[in-house]
Amino acid sequence: MPDPEPFPAATSDASPLGEATTRLVRSVDEMDDDAWRAPSLLPGWSRAHVVAHLTLNAEALAGVLDGARRDEPVAMYASPEQRDTDIEALAAIDVRKLRDRFLASTTTYAEAVAALPEDGWRGTFDRTPGLRPRPVTDVPAMRLSEVEVHHVDLGLGATPAGWSEQFALALVEAMVARRPTSVPLRLEATDTGRAWELGADATTAATTVRGTAADLGWWLSGRAAVPGTTGPTTDDGVLPRIEGL
Repeated sequence: MPDPEPFPAATSDASPLGEATTRLVRSVDEMDDDAWRAPSLLPGWSRAHVVAHLTLNAEALAGVLDGARRDEPVAMYASPEQRDTDIEALAAIDVRKLRDRFLASTTTYAEAVAALPEDGWRGTFDRTPGLRPRPVTDVPAMRLSEVEVHHVDLGLGATPAGWSEQFALALVEAMVARRPTSVPLRLEATDTGRAWELGADATTAATTVRGTAADLGWWLSGRAAVPGTTGPTTDDGVLPRIEGL
């Protein structure tokens, strides 16, 4: 997932990440064995896959922060292939063990944040070796994005409408900054009055896509509308196709 702009690093229940994590944990706790193995909203992934990914992401980001504390940069993942292999393996274990590891990972991440001194946030890290280094200050926003978006992916009732305006706008900004498009688009957030232009072309009229900031962010991620929601709209009723990241 592209990451929104940096958010505060705090993980207390009152912080954006603390609140989002509390809601996610509640949803995971309510799943029975059958729900774990049921399909998520992500093609090819069960809900166990989504929780496995969230678990490994928390552990990886905690590792990044621990490396920053020791002034020994640590990459999040050894490689994209190893990341995918690890998700598959973890998703296949007993769901009770997966639940326990998921819950432990949220604590591990929070403890890593609390242990990092102020000067530790000045460093950089690699998502995978060889990619452009990222500032450690990106970590809280990266984790918040994973928690908020994948909570919806679980298909347990959470929707983008539950996101804060701050998060939704930051997510759209991040998506627009990284989203190439061959079709000129104008995005209009009906709840905030904000607008964005993508792929501006003086010779071609832009397609205007309207929706709440949250709906726009969800659509820009390449995801289909959440069941029971309408999502963004266009004048002709045809949404341009957005490839997933």
